[in-house]
Amino acid sequence: MAHQNRKGGFTIVELLVVVSIISLLIALLLPAVAKGRDKALISQSVANLKNLASANEIYAGDWGDRQFTAIPDDAGLVAGAGTPTQCTNYLASVACPPAQLLGWDTTGAMWGYFIGSSGKCASTGYPGNCGNWVVHLPLNFSDGYGAFRVPNVKSFAAYVGKRFYDPTFFAPKDVVPLANVQKYFTSAAEFTYDGTNYEDSSYCFSPAAMFDAAVFGRNSTALNGNGYNNPANLKAAYRSPPTSRCKYPSLKTRMIEHNWLQNTPDSPINSNFAGGTTPWFYNQGYNSAPACLFFDGHIELVGCQRSMAADNRVGSGTTGSVWSKNTPLGANGYFGGQSYDFLVRTSFHMLTTDGIEGRDVLGAEG
Repeated sequence: MAHQNRKGGFTIVELLVVVSIISLLIALLLPAVAKGRDKALISQSVANLKNLASANEIYAGDWGDRQFTAIPDDAGLVAGAGTPTQCTNYLASVACPPAQLLGWDTTGAMWGYFIGSSGKCASTGYPGNCGNWVVHLPLNFSDGYGAFRVPNVKSFAAYVGKRFYDPTFFAPKDVVPLANVQKYFTSAAEFTYDGTNYEDSSYCFSPAAMFDAAVFGRNSTALNGNGYNNPANLKAAYRSPPTSRCKYPSLKTRMIEHNWLQNTPDSPINSNFAGGTTPWFYNQGYNSAPACLFFDGHIELVGCQRSMAADNRVGSGTTGSVWSKNTPLGANGYFGGQSYDFLVRTSFHMLTTDGIEGRDVLGAEG
């Protein structure tokens, strides 16, 4: 018998079935791929914090077990804490403090936060002015900035990779600053700047642990004992304490991711800040869970929910809290007024009651 030739192929129905199966597989696999990528990025941030933990230990070994500090120990001898007035008085009557240097660029120029050439600095020819004193202070309570935000200054970066824009200082999920400065990562210079893009590190010290513990003291017969004592009233306020004064090393954070990087909202920009370029901070979302380095060296993600629960367990009053509501930053704490939602209210790590001697979270037994 004669047979007609039949060309092979798929019917429309068969093609639709195949496409449906592929679409289903993609739908099942994409979340797993995204989750795996997210875990990889978190792992990289944890690795950065491990390197920073080592840098902190080496720094402490060189400086008598001290916490990193950028301000002279005797800054409390002069009045005007947290203001250019303190700087002016210090230059006039005490000494010329070291500038906070960022590093040499490729042209041989040195970049840094200089405080001018007045008073005891008259012979140096320093540029700048006392407005840069804010980078010497652990925390300037009038604007929330300070040395805690700049661990990549030359005096600490020397213990990491000797560059201001070393990748170790930047978390891979911190997309806002990375978009501006990732191009500097391949530069051999200690500091690179194009005149427009500058970013601080993704990680920050605990400013409460950089002050003497009495500044955030909970109880004191000689002072207010309300969780905050004006550094201007304490001559040793700016002498950073040794790490041996940490009473709860597994419960006190040392460095954390400053911006909100875990469980983020759709937009990384906080519209509550003017200018439209500032990212959300770690404590501005109820679901935020920054990667944290503790004083005992371990690293974990600490959710804002957990820190708030610790605060409630200790007591939410002014003297019974894990973080102080009585600083000049107010009851909302560190930029709490610009939060993403009304559920979050915490300034753990930043304003820890009792400073280095306090706790940011609680253990199973409190």
